[in-house]
This record gives sequence, structure tokens and C-alpha cells, in this order.
Amino acid sequence: MKKGKIIFWASTIFIFLFEAVMPLSSVIFVPEQFNVGTKPLGYPDYFAYSLMICKVLGATALIIPSLHPKIREWAYAGLTFNLIFASLSHAVVDGNIGFILLPIVIGGILAVSYIYNQKVNRHLIAQS
Repeated sequence: MKKGKIIFWASTIFIFLFEAVMPLSSVIFVPEQFNVGTKPLGYPDYFAYSLMICKVLGATALIIPSLHPKIREWAYAGLTFNLIFASLSHAVVDGNIGFILLPIVIGGILAVSYIYNQKVNRHLIAQS
């Protein structure tokens, strides 16, 4: 089970860094670039802020072990929807294959985090 925990934490920390730390650091250090991902797709500025807040909250929920499992499930779902719709938006608007595939790759890492979260939780329940 040690290997499972390592895989879970490695993938979850990657998601946290990509979905929470990077957006926050861009707002702090390069505030004029806060909407660089949403503006070309035609989304308004307020959408970029609300999306950023939701991503930070969702990614943070994944790294708090004592959080209620239902909240973590919703965080996984929200981040998954975000990545699906990011990929779809890029496919429809600009067709850039790199922008289409990046959310899919991140979604795969999120899926690994989810799968290993379930395995670790089942193992913990079986031990008690």
C-alpha cells in the first residue's frame, strides 16, 4: 500500500501545483496575464476570476486528508468538468492540438489521483 500512497500523493500534489499554485502565482506576479487562457476563447474577465477561485478551492480540497469524502468527490468532479470543458473550448474555438491535449493529460493525472485515493481509502477502511 506504500506504493499506492506515493502514487496518490505524487499525482495529487501535481494537480495542486498545476490547478492552484500556478493560477495564484500568475495573479500575484503577472496580474495582467490572469485571463490569458480564457480571453482568446471569448470568455469575460469575471469568468477567469471565478474559475481561478473554484480551481484553487477544488485543488486545495484534494490535499486536505481530513476533509469529508463527499467534499473531495465534488472537488474531483469539479476539476474534471473544468478540464473537459477547457479541452472542448479549445477544440471549438482555436483547434490548437496542444491546448486541446493539455487538459486531457492533466485529466489523466487527476484520474490517477482519484483512483489511488479510492484504493488508499479502501485499504484504510479494511484495516480498521
